[in-house]
Amino acid sequence: MSTDTLAADLETALPTTLFRFATAGSVDDGKSTLVGRLLHDSKAILADQLDAVARTSADRGFGGDKGGIDLALLTDGLRAEREQGITIDVAYRYFATDRRSFILADCPGHVQYTKNTVTGASTADAVVVLIDARKGVLEQTRRHLSVLQLLRVAHVIVAVNKIDLVDFSESVFRDIEADVQQVGRELGLGSDGISDLLVIPVSALDGDNVVDRSERTPWYTGPALLEVLETLPAADELESHLESFRFPVQLVIRPQGALAPDAVAAGLDVEAYRDYRAYAGQITEGSVKVGDKVSVLTPGQDPRTTTVVGIDFAGSSLEEAAAPQSVAIRLAEEFDVARGDTIAAAGTVREASADLYAALCWLSPKPLREGQKVLVKHGTRTVQALVRNVSGKLDLASFKLEPASTLELNDIGHAQLRLAAPLPLENYLHHRRTGAFLVIDPLDGNTLAAGLVKDHPGDHEDERYSI
Repeated sequence: MSTDTLAADLETALPTTLFRFATAGSVDDGKSTLVGRLLHDSKAILADQLDAVARTSADRGFGGDKGGIDLALLTDGLRAEREQGITIDVAYRYFATDRRSFILADCPGHVQYTKNTVTGASTADAVVVLIDARKGVLEQTRRHLSVLQLLRVAHVIVAVNKIDLVDFSESVFRDIEADVQQVGRELGLGSDGISDLLVIPVSALDGDNVVDRSERTPWYTGPALLEVLETLPAADELESHLESFRFPVQLVIRPQGALAPDAVAAGLDVEAYRDYRAYAGQITEGSVKVGDKVSVLTPGQDPRTTTVVGIDFAGSSLEEAAAPQSVAIRLAEEFDVARGDTIAAAGTVREASADLYAALCWLSPKPLREGQKVLVKHGTRTVQALVRNVSGKLDLASFKLEPASTLELNDIGHAQLRLAAPLPLENYLHHRRTGAFLVIDPLDGNTLAAGLVKDHPGDHEDERYSI
């Protein structure tokens, strides 16, 4: 996406209700300061909180004789973070402007906390990757961009921070921008039809091009960071009309006579309430209408087809619902449906499989080895699995898959797992939510990896999804 195209879109863009974004980058690139600047300049900080941060900043001598406040303190909430001056855990912040409401995830930059970055980016509509203008593209930058490509984040914004420390040099910015675009081309970011890639010069400390466009970068004609975030479409807006309906069942509602008083209090017909049967959960993809044909997917059974006869939400009935709404769905047939089953648009799902081919972001200090027993959590179902083989890991220098027999902490690689029960697996390239899963340690319950379903190596797969 060019800055001219985006600038034109700003004039006609309509506000939306909620936008999720995350920050990423290397150590000391200024992520927490950027987040603090966004919160401060968008008037999202309470007066007493700002006073407390100002006092702490003064006690630490921040800014020297010029004074000022350490904006990073607005997001670094853990004591260890404040004491060490680093970000350890993902810090979530909520703020709003006149045009949009935001959920912001400030992710750590240290290599050992890459798993936190994966967590923050996995649900983000956009990710802002910071680069120190004095350092340029680093290995951790390449790792984060690789993760974002793997996660199919819809919008990637690279903020070249601390531009004030290189005297607002256009040549420095252009060199870094060219390097970023080169990495993007190697990964497929920005040219794959999946993700946008935009580069913006900013100074988080002084606020240049963060909320307002800066006069100190006259050579940059694009929008400020907040302008971009206010106008980009959310992932649900991009995908909901393209993807087929998917609904993992979280709860089966079977009210009995003992619940009749609740029905009376709610003004419902007691007899109708006594016979009420519905399946509650969150729509992860697509949309559904009353009268649609759907299939109920239960591991080990053939799909069963029926019709949606009702959609309920907060005590009222709907004719239609779409991702990411949480609803209760009523079906024409009284099938045996349980938590972990999936209700999907009829005729759009492939046969369940016990062979799982995946790309893995390995997040544990325990290495992944062939023959290892793990748990796979897919949607609302968890099954046992055996690691059959590790076929390779990503080389961050070349972005090529190199031969490997194990995956270590922060590695990105490919593996094949054999599941104890077949699951309705779908390629992450086409189904961002139902194509994702977690690998869990069966001994302590800790998360070992974030996984993305790939097609069988012998099947045709889009070349853009190469890692």
